[in-house]
Amino acid sequence: MRPPLELAARALQAAAGDEAEAFVQVERSGLARFAGSEQHQPTLVENAVVTLRIVRDGRVGIAVTNRMGDDGLRDLAQRAGEAAESTRAEEDFPGLADLAPLPEVEGFDDETAGLGADEQARLAAAAIAATGKTTAYGFFTSGVTHLAIASTTGLEAEQQTTDATVLVLASDEGMSGYATQTAWAVGGLDVNACGVEAAEKSGRTRGAVELEPGAYRAVLEPYALADLIQYFSYDSLGALGLLEERGYFVGRLGQRLFDEKVSIADDGLDPRGLPKAFDFEGVPKERVPLVTDGVARGVVWDRHTAKRAGGDAHGTGHAPPVTWRSYGPLPFALSMDGGDAESLDELAELVGDGIYVTRLHYLGVVHQREGVITGMTRDGTFRIRDGKIAEPLVNLRFTVSVPKLLEDVPGLSRDVKLVNASDFYGERYPQGTLVPAIATAYFNVTGNGSTPGI
Repeated sequence: MRPPLELAARALQAAAGDEAEAFVQVERSGLARFAGSEQHQPTLVENAVVTLRIVRDGRVGIAVTNRMGDDGLRDLAQRAGEAAESTRAEEDFPGLADLAPLPEVEGFDDETAGLGADEQARLAAAAIAATGKTTAYGFFTSGVTHLAIASTTGLEAEQQTTDATVLVLASDEGMSGYATQTAWAVGGLDVNACGVEAAEKSGRTRGAVELEPGAYRAVLEPYALADLIQYFSYDSLGALGLLEERGYFVGRLGQRLFDEKVSIADDGLDPRGLPKAFDFEGVPKERVPLVTDGVARGVVWDRHTAKRAGGDAHGTGHAPPVTWRSYGPLPFALSMDGGDAESLDELAELVGDGIYVTRLHYLGVVHQREGVITGMTRDGTFRIRDGKIAEPLVNLRFTVSVPKLLEDVPGLSRDVKLVNASDFYGERYPQGTLVPAIATAYFNVTGNGSTPGI
């Protein structure tokens, strides 16, 4: 296969005579899945996708292909041109991006790029073995993603990234525990520790009891907090939610909304995360402060929302794939500052009496404007009594206002964890959320669910 930037240039040639932009995403990856402590369904992916935008008098047409030959690219240009002809001019279209200096970022690791199916299977086997006699479910995956963009404006940019993730669910009848790790370098993962963490937590969940519904003080592990912050971000931390007045920050920018311990940014440049140099329009990524010491400071922007807002608004490097543009700019690299607590046990002491939550699932947004999210706890929920993590609980149904959860925060862990936010179903675009564990004065339990385990 030809280099991605060369593929982008060939797509532009196929669209000769038009104002155009070509984005190329190339992936080489593998996923070693396991269930019942046995590996199965190994998946190897080699794929390339070209997205072409053609602009004619303010009318924008988009087409996508994975046919890389000359005939495929000519067909791509024809379909994008026909799409432009059949649509109306976009009032808020800012034009295609110009060439701009890109930040230098980390995010590529030779060892990770070189992992093949045998090495991926070996690492999955190590995670299984670390769970001991507990039955293991999960996967190990690693991959290389090469992004490239070229435009008739003279814009050219490309970047290679690597990523690796191990996920382990240790589960038997009446017991289950969860752990996962992700990094852009496989050397940053400890698959054995991940398996041990899941198995040890699973062993503590046997004999789970129910809990009376109500509002509780709580400790949330990074897995749980990452999901809540991510779901909250879709409406409240992006510019489209602000402009459409459906996010929590509407009318509240500049106000203290949360505990002063809470500071959140979106930082795609942070080497602790999964760094990117530019977004899907080729705009350089910026670190965007969203909440500083509890005060709402801003949201992430792409060039469309910035044009719509006017004034000093500008794209901050958060444009999603053009086929997702209706979602608006997305915070792909959320990061929350840690605190002073040295351990989860210390956070439990701050809570005193409450609950301990490992992870969440079945999440859904109930009220966009107030940041209310519902779902269920899973794979490690416990009672906290006298500042100690005590008896296991069944999976709990909850409905919680994220702003209220962040309003009174007794403590945050010093360490922050990168929690994977990729689903590995579509084109690979590694992303994650950097968060600490949290002690909160408010977590609203609405009912009891199933017991842990299979």
